[in-house]
Amino acid sequence: MHAFADSGVPLQALDVEPHISPEEVELRARAMMQRLGTEEVLILADVFGATPCNVAQRLADTQRVCVIAGVNVPMLWRSLCYAAEPLESLVTRALAGASQGVLQLPTPHNPVS
Repeated sequence: MHAFADSGVPLQALDVEPHISPEEVELRARAMMQRLGTEEVLILADVFGATPCNVAQRLADTQRVCVIAGVNVPMLWRSLCYAAEPLESLVTRALAGASQGVLQLPTPHNPVS
């Protein structure tokens, strides 16, 4: 929200603390999704196979939910910029932002060809 404070996008973040059970994470996530009050939800998870991603996959049973694992900042920003688009389009833009936002920059000791 620092970069897009006035975006008006219903954005929520769920901190998955190590001492909280996956069941409790799921309960909190479902409550959060209900508070959003939207039909479509895009969940960005940090790592495939970790608790946030595993819980997100279970959340896909009750709403129109898409889950993307391996979130990075360009993906997040792209998602915020195009949040009003249909879910399928938003997923495409988020994935493009993720890959297009990762660059090796040339340095004097390591020129990129």
